[in-house]
Amino acid sequence: MLLFEIAIILIASKLAGELSVRLGQPSVLGKLLVGIVLGPSLLGIVSNSDILQEFSQIGVVLLMFIAGLETDTDEFKRTWKASTYVGIAGIIAPFSLGYLAGIVIQLPILEAVFLGLLLSATSVSISVQALKELGKLKSKEGTTILGAAVIDDILVILALAFVMSFAGGDVNLGTVVLKKFLFFVIVGFLAWKVVPWLLKKSAHLRVTEPIVTAAIIICFIFAYLADYTGVAAIIGAYIAGLAINATEFKATIFEKVETISYSFFVPIFFTSIGLSAEFGGVIDNLGLILSLSILAILTKLIGAGVGAKIAGFPWRSSLGIGSAMVSRGEVALIIAAIGLESNLLTQDLFAILIIVVLVTTIVTPPMMKLFFKDDVNIEETRGRSI
Repeated sequence: MLLFEIAIILIASKLAGELSVRLGQPSVLGKLLVGIVLGPSLLGIVSNSDILQEFSQIGVVLLMFIAGLETDTDEFKRTWKASTYVGIAGIIAPFSLGYLAGIVIQLPILEAVFLGLLLSATSVSISVQALKELGKLKSKEGTTILGAAVIDDILVILALAFVMSFAGGDVNLGTVVLKKFLFFVIVGFLAWKVVPWLLKKSAHLRVTEPIVTAAIIICFIFAYLADYTGVAAIIGAYIAGLAINATEFKATIFEKVETISYSFFVPIFFTSIGLSAEFGGVIDNLGLILSLSILAILTKLIGAGVGAKIAGFPWRSSLGIGSAMVSRGEVALIIAAIGLESNLLTQDLFAILIIVVLVTTIVTPPMMKLFFKDDVNIEETRGRSI
């Protein structure tokens, strides 16, 4: 049954991506929507099984690894200040208004804070694919978005640890901060000294594809270290890509890892997001779902957009950057699961927020297309769609 489901996902994702491009949208939008169609909410052809979730996790890790390989590192260094403005402004607006929304719907203060925190999260994995298709990944806007997403994730995770310490969880804030600091120290050293050495040594091995295998190992180890220290696996994978970006093996690794990823794992990741949708009880909570969805979209769009404007971007580019930060994706899903487990979210509110997260993820690619459309030639990017 698993093999049949995978075949269905791959067929449907490619066809949906082609249709989406023909309709003038990034192909990733089709991948997200076809997951809803195939999943339990509609046709029920594909189930969101544990093994598909594991394949999905590999897909998003490889996607962010490729983003690191493609990042213009010189531009990345030049945009760190803009990334900081976007990342911080993109947290302040959704956190503040998310907290107020929690108070309005009569949540206790700690639960309202948690709601604001959840709405502050950003998952840039969807935006990465849209940026690739729009030809903007290596641009000043693209590198600003990637840097801002890393900053956003780090600050939100630290704030989450702080909130959990008040919620009675077994969390020591000092330990949490130390683990994250050690992660960046360790991977910084590995990226500087160990990664180039390991790739050079691998090149001399008389086995099949030693360099590509070594690169994937580096990616997975960095992702594991990030996940283990509570940073987020996708950040570790992105840093691994940046580390290899600076080596002579970048082009070879990029070409072959991209082939592996986009032919199998990445389509499963995008489709699995739609598979997670559960629409039971939507009608009863439609008003709250719509309100929170609008709040989630506008606070990131405007908050991060204002940060980009402060950093010197024109308004259109600023709103494009803001739109790329709208997707909450898997990061918010993880936070929501923590909230449910810690009784900071009720089962009903958890279900509502899953739909809100899905809405923010689906609207991100067309919003990016809208604001970046003057810079895009769809015909040139069709070959890059998955």
